[in-house]
Amino acid sequence: MNRNALLLTAGVDEAGRGPLAGPVVVAAVILDPDRPIDGLDDSKALAEPVREALALLIRERALGYAVCVVDTAEIDRINILRATLAGMSRALAALAPGPVLALIDGNQLPADLPCPGRAIVGGDALEPAISAASILAKTERDRLMRAWDAVHPGYGFARHKGYSTPEHLQALERLGPCAIHRTSFAPVRRLIAPALL
Repeated sequence: MNRNALLLTAGVDEAGRGPLAGPVVVAAVILDPDRPIDGLDDSKALAEPVREALALLIRERALGYAVCVVDTAEIDRINILRATLAGMSRALAALAPGPVLALIDGNQLPADLPCPGRAIVGGDALEPAISAASILAKTERDRLMRAWDAVHPGYGFARHKGYSTPEHLQALERLGPCAIHRTSFAPVRRLIAPALL
């Protein structure tokens, strides 16, 4: 692979496939080899203050980055896998400069990628560009969930970020689903179904 291709290789990752509430967020990042960033890793392996500091460096030093938010309505309409893949394509299409290759965390590629792609299982811990994308996706999703916590108090979104923790499940039972809950996910659907009968 020539230097230009290496320069324009994008890493892609998502945050928020598993939660019961909130969006899935996808990021694509083209790192600048002349401005390296130490400490990149899978976002889940990093403490929150480290992630936040790295996110600032990535935004400052990357050749390009894009973050795509896929909301709960789209997740419920087309399912979480398709929503994630759609977000990946959109994030890559939004990159400037455009990538010549996409390295995507996971085992599936979107059908409508704007460039050739390669799926890498565990890529967020193996490829620095995917690690960077993982960090941007996670920090942006966490920011959004903290904001939703203020709009929908009582669920604890700022703490659990919409994942199915005991605290969240108890709040869901007590309060019922709110506007950002994923109605296609079984624990939420189970609470809505009786109301529709």
